[in-house]
Amino acid sequence: MEAKTLEMFQVGPCNDAHKMGFQIGQRFSNLIRSRLANDLILQNQLRPFAQSHQSQPLIQSLTSNNRNRFPRYWDEMVGVAQGSGVPLLDIILINFRKEILPFLPKSELSNSYVVDTPDDCSDVLVVSDSMAIAAHNEDANVALVGHTYLIKGALSNGVSFVAYTYAGELPSCAFGFNSHGLAFTLNSVPPTEDEIVAGGIGRNFISRDLLEATSIEDALWKIRSSEVSVGHSYNLIETRTRRIVNAETASGNRVSVYEVGPTPYFHANMYLHLKIHQVQDENSISRQRKAAVLPKTTKEEFLEVLGHSEDPKYPIFMSGPTLYTLCTAVIDIDKQTLSIIQGNPQKGKVSHVFDVSSKDCKLL
Repeated sequence: MEAKTLEMFQVGPCNDAHKMGFQIGQRFSNLIRSRLANDLILQNQLRPFAQSHQSQPLIQSLTSNNRNRFPRYWDEMVGVAQGSGVPLLDIILINFRKEILPFLPKSELSNSYVVDTPDDCSDVLVVSDSMAIAAHNEDANVALVGHTYLIKGALSNGVSFVAYTYAGELPSCAFGFNSHGLAFTLNSVPPTEDEIVAGGIGRNFISRDLLEATSIEDALWKIRSSEVSVGHSYNLIETRTRRIVNAETASGNRVSVYEVGPTPYFHANMYLHLKIHQVQDENSISRQRKAAVLPKTTKEEFLEVLGHSEDPKYPIFMSGPTLYTLCTAVIDIDKQTLSIIQGNPQKGKVSHVFDVSSKDCKLL
């Protein structure tokens, strides 16, 4: 399966967030409609649940809490729906997928022939004397293949950002960087049901907020101060100070921060340092074990790790039938670049290179 060319859309500066979202929705209307038509989790689980009476308190609390906390981003999301001409409810459902799915009745899940899969991303991080790199595989359900794009946003306050974006979702549930020299990549993590709080702040809204963070400290404040519903793992990269930290979060304002150093740090989709009850994800455990024994002393070896596909059941680089590595992002702090590689990173087909030190997030 070949991924389509990754398109980039420059938007802004706009007078208001709704206009920015509207322009994005308008520009990618066909892609957003196609994503909704191909998303079986939306069709078979989220939409039927949303039509039931028992879903209403959850959807209403997600709506009010996130709209009150982030009115600008809520307006941006509404703009995406209106610009693309699709129902707002569908856009809400895909943006809050991770906050809704844990609360679906178990009978509905067992009767459905499509179940959600973890967004199984993999990262290798290091900050040593010889290199400072964050390399990230963006993995998702196969329905997302060909349904992503790059948003290069210019805000009215002078901040610019670049964000890899899933069609119809807020930028970005994957990775991005801004003109403050702050970049991030994200890893899904699986807290058990008793660790999840209904109706909290959505992860898509927090990561949208990170695109405007001025530093690692500011990003950590944004992460800590949000009453999250479901846990997440954030890799925060500060190009000015040559720092990378991994922050693992859970509901109840629980956050653990790990400073990445000269020992290469591999993160899949399990909590590594925040003490929490979590689902034992065999896929993540397998990738973690495999990465532990592979050499990781050069940038090329990092890409070898992320391109490793020899495990027939749980490869690090995924090519279906359910999960697919959409692309690989490499943030090289010393070169001040973010490169996007399409296809297996071992083969190194670079589609975009950005200057992460430039004020306008320049494409090189």
